[in-house]
Amino acid sequence: MKSKKILEIKDLHVEVEGKEILKGLNLTLDFGKVNALMGPNGSGKSTLVNAIMGHPKYIVTKGQILFEGEDITKLSPDKRAKKGLFLSFQYPREISGVTVSKFLKTVSKELDQDFSLFNFKKNLKEKSHILGISKEMNERYLNEGFSGGEKKKNEILQMLMMNPKLIMLDETDSGLDVDSLKTVAKGVNSVMKKDKCTIIITHYKRMLEYVKPDMVFIMVNGKIALSGDGNLADELEKKGYGWIEED
Repeated sequence: MKSKKILEIKDLHVEVEGKEILKGLNLTLDFGKVNALMGPNGSGKSTLVNAIMGHPKYIVTKGQILFEGEDITKLSPDKRAKKGLFLSFQYPREISGVTVSKFLKTVSKELDQDFSLFNFKKNLKEKSHILGISKEMNERYLNEGFSGGEKKKNEILQMLMMNPKLIMLDETDSGLDVDSLKTVAKGVNSVMKKDKCTIIITHYKRMLEYVKPDMVFIMVNGKIALSGDGNLADELEKKGYGWIEED
């Protein structure tokens, strides 16, 4: 029988430029769940998802990252992506000379052994429609001259096209107006199924009005200090983080 766990993180220690940011973090996530990751600035939220994705700047000095029971701690980012991990960046980069559609076609070929151009074009049209992205926008260079909202929508388009198992969104809601936020949430909700799991890093409860979390995890000083159901986000909205003390 397939395990309910998609991700297990055991005693994870991570350094960035010689400074320890994660200090023995433990976390278990289940298939089919939406998880919110919250906490004050500098608590290690972005470090955690970048370490899960295998960003070379984030050095794991101790601990394990298990994905579907397999230790991926030393795997390269591209191999993790092929296994079904996806990270939406807080500040997406501009790539001149590569159109959105060409980029997505290249990625789709890498991920799908049965790639067909007909199915790719059909899929791109369907997924773009969900997010209100025009054909013209898909022929522009990746993120070049895009507004903040367009960049975030494009990240969600990549997610929909890649169809990952573990979706990590690093402050995807930052800088979005309400309409763009609703569109991004629609994209996330459309992809969530029993065989997937989502981690949403956010400072604001408003994102969680549109993508309802099953669990909320609070990070303080490089560890998970508190966890609970969606009501925990309401409590944070009222009290802030001062009342939470990491053991």
